[in-house]
Amino acid sequence: MSSIKHALLAGVAVLPTTFAVTATLLASHFSGAVFTLSLTTGSNNTGSLAITSAAGGCGSTPTWLTYYSDTRKLYCVDESWQGYGTIAEYNVSTDGSLVVTGQALSTGNDVHGILYGGPDGRSFLATVEYTPSTLTAYKLPLTPGPNPPFTVPLQKETFYMAAPGPDVRQKDGPHPHEALLDPTGKFLLVPDLGADRIHVFAIDAPSGHLNACPDAFTAPGDGPRHGQWWSPTGNTLSANGLRLYTVNELGNSVTSWTASYSGGCLSLNRTQTISTFAGGKIPAATEYQGSSFPPKAAEVRIVGNNLYAANRNDKLFGNSTDSLATYNIDASGTLTFVEVTSAHGFYPRTFTVNKAGTMLAVGGQTSSSVAIIARDTTTGRLGNLIAWLQVGAQGTYTNEDGLSSVVWVE
Repeated sequence: MSSIKHALLAGVAVLPTTFAVTATLLASHFSGAVFTLSLTTGSNNTGSLAITSAAGGCGSTPTWLTYYSDTRKLYCVDESWQGYGTIAEYNVSTDGSLVVTGQALSTGNDVHGILYGGPDGRSFLATVEYTPSTLTAYKLPLTPGPNPPFTVPLQKETFYMAAPGPDVRQKDGPHPHEALLDPTGKFLLVPDLGADRIHVFAIDAPSGHLNACPDAFTAPGDGPRHGQWWSPTGNTLSANGLRLYTVNELGNSVTSWTASYSGGCLSLNRTQTISTFAGGKIPAATEYQGSSFPPKAAEVRIVGNNLYAANRNDKLFGNSTDSLATYNIDASGTLTFVEVTSAHGFYPRTFTVNKAGTMLAVGGQTSSSVAIIARDTTTGRLGNLIAWLQVGAQGTYTNEDGLSSVVWVE
């Protein structure tokens, strides 16, 4: 039996017949599978999750999913450490099942990808590679290249740093972790965990070429990972009051940046950094097999005037249960820490909010779980656990396995 079928059978849950199917989600697993999940909800914020199908096609180590609701297209990148990887495009059927519609072979270790450029803003794909320290651009559609085994990219940028950073994970070079568009779609940003900076590129829309702008620098040892945009009016297309918030994996913090556009480039100015823990009190590292493993922030999301960040390995809610931090954003863009609540999973690598803002889907990497958590749309506070499901085989503590990404199909 295939590993995907094994993983599918391991996560089956029985659906209550009196509940109604209210949502579909997709979750990738480092075993090679991309799962379709069905969420049913009843009264009083109760519900159930079940796996309805599973697909391959994204190499051996699918690490990140990006979904486009208007075209029902899903893009998946592969963090394979084998010297090559697979980038996959899927059609998402009405029942949530996946059909591969395009593939490309990459040099591997891809950790994030996003579409950009062209007349529709989606004519090219940018991926970032953690250990090779690269940003790679591909022209769509994804097709095998003329020079196997790898697809010939449109452009490849390699990042360098003059000296190692203060954290042990910054000794071996830059580590780009996300490809992020600005609200106009004219600039691509790359938070670099290894180099403590955000690389900025101006997009030439017709050709897809990425032109380097000056970098923005974090504090030493921050290790920026992912980012999200916010404006006081909700209109992120206006530069007035526009803010970028980045979550810092190594510093266990969130940084606020003001943004300005001039001279054909986007500039960022760092204004505030605040811990992902109350009072800045970072929980102690875990000693395991002769090594020390500290907490490390993973993801950031913004809904209205609330920001949420995921903490991994803090064990604040049990030996295998980490936390989510909640903040308020005031009219000036200043963050105020509110509280930490249970992530209902171990190593919450990924989380996302549904369009209504009423539920968070949290992917626990090591627990290999998807937790659906209620959100109060008035206060922004996170509430009870609605549904929980183990998806595929559990990960191994400190290893790169288990669940990797989760998205809503809306």
